[in-house]
Amino acid sequence: MSYLKLKNGMKLYFKDVGKGSALIMMHGWTSNSDVYSKPVKNYLQYRARCITYDHRGHGKSRDANLEPVNMETLADDLNRLINALSLTDVTLLGWSMGAGTAMTYIKKYGCSALKQVVLCDMTPKQLNDDDWKLGLYKGRYTKENAEADAGNNFLTNYRNFSIGAKPVCEKLPVFILDHILKKRLMYCDEKVLRSLSSSMKTQDNRDFVEKLDVPLTYFYAVPGSLFSPDLAEWYKDNVKVPFKAVPFQNSTHLLISENPDKFAREVAELLK
Repeated sequence: MSYLKLKNGMKLYFKDVGKGSALIMMHGWTSNSDVYSKPVKNYLQYRARCITYDHRGHGKSRDANLEPVNMETLADDLNRLINALSLTDVTLLGWSMGAGTAMTYIKKYGCSALKQVVLCDMTPKQLNDDDWKLGLYKGRYTKENAEADAGNNFLTNYRNFSIGAKPVCEKLPVFILDHILKKRLMYCDEKVLRSLSSSMKTQDNRDFVEKLDVPLTYFYAVPGSLFSPDLAEWYKDNVKVPFKAVPFQNSTHLLISENPDKFAREVAELLK
């Protein structure tokens, strides 16, 4: 196991396998780096230097929680990792919260260490309003919903999120679904999850495109679940760099775990 030393003696778990150009892949909220295990093991490690890691409060970095954690913290961690490993010409890939981390990183640190960026099924702004309908829950989640959620217990909100991400979960009896979710949460720090959820909902990263000066690829789910496939058009219309959109048909927000082979092939194609 490899660990990146953070402040106050905290450590961030990461895996570094393969040779070639650097590919950093970041996971989503309540997930961990294992989401990339199959694509890396079966395919990508033979085509790139694959670096995956667990964000603070997640997986083997669960206990890296001695200070407040928000999306800017995750961007700082990414920058520290890139510098510690002396990486250049990085293909930076983020799924869900990992994509939000990539946007925050670009706004704060620019693209000097990057070769290209791949965002997977993530909006730059979660809260919807009169002028923005491409946020969470396909345009249905507003500031008022966020305020209402603040009064709910965490498991209720996580259950609603999980059903939003994978609608078939709604068919499970609540006690079975909650049992599954509680087991998943055992590998996370709830305080960090709460903080990151709140941080993502307050962010408006639409202006990250102003600092983006490397090619962008957007992987997105069709028909999707949390987010609208129409986000692909927003990215196309607003970035000023070479852009490619890659749909994952018959997929939900969990497009990577649902389509690991397609994911690996599409990433490999970008690495050529």
